[in-house]
Amino acid sequence: MERHQINPPLSADGQVIGEGDFDAQARQTFENVGAVLEQAGAGFDAVVKLGVYLTDIGRLRDFGRIRDEFVVTSEPPASTAVEVSSLALPGMMIEVDAIAVR
Repeated sequence: MERHQINPPLSADGQVIGEGDFDAQARQTFENVGAVLEQAGAGFDAVVKLGVYLTDIGRLRDFGRIRDEFVVTSEPPASTAVEVSSLALPGMMIEVDAIAVR
């Protein structure tokens, strides 16, 4: 079964986490991905593709460093990164589109 989920850096009540703090937003985004995976009975090892949307592509190395705290680094998922002028909510710096297969 394939699961597809877009994950912004939002708290459970829909508030942007870590406005102005890229690392905090990236970690929250991956924590949100992890929660969705857990609900589906899967883990980060099931993630096969990440689509990454950044308001500053210069943060790509920071993204990779934080991503590696969560994914299986020996077999990381395929990834595409795109710089965008803005995201859905003011203050968002990152959004991740994750595809997982169980």
